Amino acid sequence: MSFSSWKEDKAKTALIDDAQALADKLADAKPHFVESHAAAAWFWQAFHLADGQDLYGLSDWTPAARKRFASGAVTQIAALRKAREYDSSDGLAIWMHTARALAEPQMVPAVRQIWHHVQHAPLNADTMAQDLIEDAGLTYVPGRRVPDGFGIDD
Repeated sequence: MSFSSWKEDKAKTALIDDAQALADKLADAKPHFVESHAAAAWFWQAFHLADGQDLYGLSDWTPAARKRFASGAVTQIAALRKAREYDSSDGLAIWMHTARALAEPQMVPAVRQIWHHVQHAPLNADTMAQDLIEDAGLTYVPGRRVPDGFGIDD
């Protein structure tokens, strides 16, 4: 194995491990933690939809567009974490993992687990999402969805 192949495999493993760590964190979390992550993920969908980007349809985006989204999300997540906006950054991280999983099929099982937890978040998550979205002047669309290809049955 060449050094570049080893380095690429190590980077791929890190991406898979990061997604699995979030899935595990949500599986073991208290209800309010799952609610806040779900609400933040739904907020980011509304935020991007206001700019004409439907994150639920990431699978329809070009690979280059998904890569740009994931790269921009990494930068934005770092800024949010620096500002101690952890729930918001974790909500965006859910979408970043989703975009990355479309290019790296080995991530899909972990990302499906993440979306399973988001979709089954306690009911207070809907109210939290509505408040976040409306406070930002965005349109709240009720209903829980999973991005195309990330349902447990997909």
